[in-house]
Amino acid sequence: MAKTEGVPLDLIDKILAGLAPARAVRRYTARVALAHLTRAYDAGAKGRGTSGWVTRGQSADAEIHAAGGILRDRMRDLVRNDPLAAQAVQVLVNNIIGPGIRPRAKTGNKSMNRKIDQLFSEFCRTCDWHGHTDFYGLQALAVREMVEGGECLAIQRFQPRGNGRQVPLRIELREGDHLDDAKMSTGSGAARVSQGIEYDESGAKTAFWMFPDHPGGVSNMFSRRFTSERMPADRVAHLFERQRVQNRGVPWGVAAMRGLRDFGDWHRSELVRKKTEAALVAFVIGDDFEAGGIAPSQTDAHGNKVTDANGNPIEAFQPGMVAYANGATDVKFNNPSASGGIYEWSRTQMMIIAAGFRVPYALMSGDFSNSNFSSNRAGLNEFRRMVDQMQWQTVIPMFCQPVWDWFIAAAQLQGQLPIDLDSGDVEWAPPRFESVNPKQDVEADAAEVRAGFATRSQKIAARGYDPEEIMEEWQADAKDADDRALVFDTDPRRVAKAGSAQPDVPDLSSAGATGDKTE
Repeated sequence: MAKTEGVPLDLIDKILAGLAPARAVRRYTARVALAHLTRAYDAGAKGRGTSGWVTRGQSADAEIHAAGGILRDRMRDLVRNDPLAAQAVQVLVNNIIGPGIRPRAKTGNKSMNRKIDQLFSEFCRTCDWHGHTDFYGLQALAVREMVEGGECLAIQRFQPRGNGRQVPLRIELREGDHLDDAKMSTGSGAARVSQGIEYDESGAKTAFWMFPDHPGGVSNMFSRRFTSERMPADRVAHLFERQRVQNRGVPWGVAAMRGLRDFGDWHRSELVRKKTEAALVAFVIGDDFEAGGIAPSQTDAHGNKVTDANGNPIEAFQPGMVAYANGATDVKFNNPSASGGIYEWSRTQMMIIAAGFRVPYALMSGDFSNSNFSSNRAGLNEFRRMVDQMQWQTVIPMFCQPVWDWFIAAAQLQGQLPIDLDSGDVEWAPPRFESVNPKQDVEADAAEVRAGFATRSQKIAARGYDPEEIMEEWQADAKDADDRALVFDTDPRRVAKAGSAQPDVPDLSSAGATGDKTE
């Protein structure tokens, strides 16, 4: 057998070639195929170039169990102290939630829809268990916790009716720290517990084990409750992003955390260096003094003590300071060194950090100097697709819909709604994105409706409004204008797009010119 495809014959191949040629051929063919498979992926090669690349084949939950707590703590520290991290989190919350993802009942019965929406509006105002905000404020806080801390838990609570409340449901938010990570049970029983989440024998979640008080709270350690309590899974909405098959979440900026920390440290170090250079104005020196001869012992190159203008040894640099050496006969002024390329290097680092947070660089940094209309629009379109995906595949099914289901069930138990009402009869309306070119976008929407590619209701809902409410308001405004014999050029019933009067329109000159409305 000759050397083939760059795979040499080894000793076993040579021995088998003489004893069992057919088996030797099969073995060598398998070796050639394996060599090709390995070489097909450069990242899978083993050698000097990848010797320091340490990887582990752990599950997502195993990795989160090992690093989740410290990732949450470090990300919160960055958000508290680093302006780039704080802005990145705020941009994500602003775009994913904004003023709120609003529900509308869609039962097919207008009167029932109106009743459900009115009940939810009342519930929305008073649903916060802690009494700080409304349902849309809870949405924003839950998403902020998911982005900053990796996950958020919404707890179903009940409170007696009163103060005009028709539905006794309340929502309590808890951080991921409340989950008892140490609660582990892998016994042979039907239930098992991993990282504070209980599963049945089929792998479905059945309960959450949570500390009633935050483990890092400020309450007295003797009054703080350190024993986790079991909370049935149907009373908990667990919001987190799934990037693998996992049951716990991690902060969004983990890919940028090291870079963000290093960039902040470099920025502070560079600032201290520049301040130190700028603080020292001049050296008053002798003929044999070398400017670079100041040692940590505050002496010059020849052992002469260096002092300030008052004769005190120099121990720290101060703005405007002049240093004196013994036997001084000359003055040498300090010239701080210039640092070229800082803007370009800083901009590159901030782009990397923005990519780690999945936000456009311009929105995180506020730097629009190198962008134009086309580049802004292209970047925002991709960002909006990510936000759409997050709204419809994570926030709505994992937080909004469970709360709506709880609301419908609570209203049914109170006799406010029919018991056979399906909680799935709801339509969610995320906040609309601000248009980069409003006139152009409106014209495109109108062309789609006229061509039959979309309906007016779809376009209204895409802007975050209720089509039914819009039509009712439009009808009321039109009737009011007719009663007052008023014609506006924004009324397409009476004025064409070009500004001319529509044909075959009744004369309103005698329809109440006094301004009194007719019922």
